[in-house]
Amino acid sequence: MKHLALGLALAAGLASPAAAEPVTVNLARFFGACENAGTDTKTSVGEACIIQSIINAASKEIPDVTVKTLPTDWGNYYDQVKAMFAAGDPPDIFVIHRSSIPEFASLGALADIGPDLEAAGIDTSDWTEGAKKAVTYDGKIVAVPMDFHANLWHVNMDIMKKAGLVKDGKPILPHSPEELLAQAKKVKEATGKDYLAADFSQFPIGVRLVLSLIWQQGSNIFDGDTATIDTPEALNAVKAITQLFDGGYSNPKLNYADSQQEFLNGNAAVLVNGTWVVNEYSKQAENPDTGLKDYYVSDFPQLFDQPATWADNHTWAIPSTLKDKNPEKYKAALKVAAFIYNHDADWARTGHMAVRKSVLESKAYRDLPHRAEYVGTEKIAHDTPASPEYSKIQDALNRNLQSIWLTGKDPKNALAEAQNEVQDILDQ
Repeated sequence: MKHLALGLALAAGLASPAAAEPVTVNLARFFGACENAGTDTKTSVGEACIIQSIINAASKEIPDVTVKTLPTDWGNYYDQVKAMFAAGDPPDIFVIHRSSIPEFASLGALADIGPDLEAAGIDTSDWTEGAKKAVTYDGKIVAVPMDFHANLWHVNMDIMKKAGLVKDGKPILPHSPEELLAQAKKVKEATGKDYLAADFSQFPIGVRLVLSLIWQQGSNIFDGDTATIDTPEALNAVKAITQLFDGGYSNPKLNYADSQQEFLNGNAAVLVNGTWVVNEYSKQAENPDTGLKDYYVSDFPQLFDQPATWADNHTWAIPSTLKDKNPEKYKAALKVAAFIYNHDADWARTGHMAVRKSVLESKAYRDLPHRAEYVGTEKIAHDTPASPEYSKIQDALNRNLQSIWLTGKDPKNALAEAQNEVQDILDQ
């Protein structure tokens, strides 16, 4: 019996150890839903499916790591992430805008990942200067950059041609508020279509449009701890837009989905939206059932003294608590961040601009559809100063601007109220 027991013990000792359970990394993102994205990062179309195909591929290809995409809604994404942090169960990795980094980083919520990037396979020397600045807070790297994105003018060339607003195969863009109004009148008279569509009632596209025109005049909405909204520059920017509403050349009541549909149905000459839809609209224009046939993408036009357009970055961050309390899962989350980063070229197919110099310089990137049409956008990109209160400031401005174009509130009064609200936010 002793010999049998010893034999069993030896057999147990010589047996191969059980395979380790894969580490599950919980990932939070916006960009919309795509249930059947698959793992082919080269053929997926649109933001939601392209990012999910990259995530699915990461889960399949990274050894001993499984990635679980958490259900989150774009509309209140940051509220959901904050609630997860408050409950002590934040996502292991989550997408975050550059503009939102100060809010989280100022609370110590983001891990300092700089010292660990090289070991994870992320070469920071390949980052553009803008990307490096975007993910740096208080001298520390707190996120991995994924893209640079900005507002563009998406143009229906058929409508512009009928209005006589095309030259040498390119749309003729306005260079002043007066030219903007004159072009809108031409489009309406020649085609009966609206000149400009955008989401002025929901998503802050209208805010970003007004901000761009404020920056074009060398101004901003706050400076340090001082709000600067009730200004002649802001009033000029607002009036440049409201003149389109007053003339019947744009509908201020469109939301994000409706404004896109108007453009895709061929009912608007221009749609103000971001880089993230270029891939999708390009595919839509190939569909014979779509009203948009001849699609062009343009840099945001200069209506005032200097060129400027709203811009931001998408980045990936990891909670500081994960680094402190679960080193194994922290390393796994970094592997996921590295995988997404190394698929920068695949993500750029959306229309977003790459943040890796090696990708930007590649022929494959330069050959992406419409890319050459808005290559100048990076040089005119602007944003508000970094602030932990950015989301509150944007919400306050959005609310007051909507009161102008949705309820007819006097612009001067609305800007004065926005000034007071933002100043209260900055004073807190």
